[in-house]
Amino acid sequence: MKYLCLIYSNEQTLHSHPDSPRDDECLAYAQSVQASGRMLAAEPLESVETATTVRMRNGKVSITDGPFAETKEQLAGFYLIEARDLNDALQVAAHIPAARVGSVEVRPVRELNLQQGRSQDHQQKTVASGAAS
Repeated sequence: MKYLCLIYSNEQTLHSHPDSPRDDECLAYAQSVQASGRMLAAEPLESVETATTVRMRNGKVSITDGPFAETKEQLAGFYLIEARDLNDALQVAAHIPAARVGSVEVRPVRELNLQQGRSQDHQQKTVASGAAS
């Protein structure tokens, strides 16, 4: 099953805290997860100050510079992993170096049910063609 590990930290203290992980430590851990065959993707993010927020309301696009919300911790990066179960995913998350100074939110990835949509489309087309006869 796929899990997304969202890494949150306070940008102001992330690299100045005594327990802050160094980039080489983060890279080494990512490589170890990759070598285990569980890594699907992982990336650190630039500062929240570089964010752009996009909203669509009533057919109109609104674009705002900066983060979506003012919070104590910001999204700093992510790991997308394949794990046997939640406990396996939590073990991976617990060893992410940034967890020492921030937090890691672990969420299962929901699979889109595309077959159900196709089945409903097929039923609607069948009903529509039957009504036209």
